[in-house]
Amino acid sequence: MCCARLRSAAHVFGNLPVMIRTPVPPAEIAPVAAALLGRVEELGVRMARRIRAEVVFYGDDGRVPFERLSTSCTRNAALVFGQLVDGGSDMTSAHDTGREHARQGAPLSELLNAYRVGSGFLWSELTAEARATAGVTADTIVALAAWWVNEGLAAAASDAYREAASELSRRHERERSALVEALFTGVLTDRTTLWDAADALGLSSEGPYAVVVAAVTAPGREALPGIEPRLLAEQVRSAWRLLPDLQVGVVGLRGHGGEEALLRVLGRSPGPRVGISPPYRALRDTPRALRLARLALGTARDGRAAIARFDESPLALLVAASPEEAGRIARAVLGPVLALPPEEGERLLETLEHWYAAGGSTTAVAGLLYCHRNTVRYRLRRLEEFTGRSLRDPRAVADLAVALHALRLLPPERP
Repeated sequence: MCCARLRSAAHVFGNLPVMIRTPVPPAEIAPVAAALLGRVEELGVRMARRIRAEVVFYGDDGRVPFERLSTSCTRNAALVFGQLVDGGSDMTSAHDTGREHARQGAPLSELLNAYRVGSGFLWSELTAEARATAGVTADTIVALAAWWVNEGLAAAASDAYREAASELSRRHERERSALVEALFTGVLTDRTTLWDAADALGLSSEGPYAVVVAAVTAPGREALPGIEPRLLAEQVRSAWRLLPDLQVGVVGLRGHGGEEALLRVLGRSPGPRVGISPPYRALRDTPRALRLARLALGTARDGRAAIARFDESPLALLVAASPEEAGRIARAVLGPVLALPPEEGERLLETLEHWYAAGGSTTAVAGLLYCHRNTVRYRLRRLEEFTGRSLRDPRAVADLAVALHALRLLPPERP
């Protein structure tokens, strides 16, 4: 019986040999396949027409020209019939098709659907020819079916598609990472080049944008896993790069609610420290925005969704423009306060910070700090004594404001 024509391969399962039988095409089918091989060009064209009629992706010349589709179908038909004639197992044609479709961005489901339709067409032609050939029995058809299932082209094309798609994805990520790095380092300055970079990264060519930096817990580990697709789900486009100590990203805020959506997504993150730059309009300002986002990160406290946004006030921008000078000012003005025991010094600085936020109202500060207004006055007097600056002197108030901004924008270790 023809089904007995099986090749065997020995595999080991534990210490026991297991015989795995792989079907081979029945010899009686070779003349049938040879006859079809002589008509392979005609069959390739007919198969291409069937695929075009039944698979949407191949429905017109817009994606895959008919000539190329029929050439591929002819090649695959010749491969199938050739295997039935001489028992070969060369899957090069299927591999090439899979890789080509991955490079074109064709959906894998559509590729496999095309193979299903094409395989059905070839099977119907083969069985019709076999029934008309003397010596071909039902057992021959059963054996042929077993071989057909095991030696299908779709699996080979699918494997090649996945391999090519994976390599293309890795290459795409490398290219995106390099473009993001170029934005952050200021390498791209020409307006046309910046537009090209924005297009390649999927960002709008016009702002506003924001730079986001997040502290990683270990080198090579993302602080915000899956941040790009999570933002995209909120209609916010972004591009990211992973550095040894930070995950950094450029986020497009254009459109209604872009900034709110960014904060909403970041707020659902599992707790990395995050710094956000002020919004900016031109991509060429990305290096400066990165610096401001880093400064904001330095003020973020550990804990769930520890997000710090850079203060957009002119004073904060002035301080950030020269961090070294800002540190010198903070030490000169607030040095005696910083020399106090940490808890005491922080209490005085917190009171001063709330005093500025409340517009100089000790009553409002008392409400914010849940203490008596006399306690607020006492703390402010002590701060005046330590710094030698009166809060009734506008120049002294300005000095203290600059020093306080500098202190809050510097990294956690005090100047």
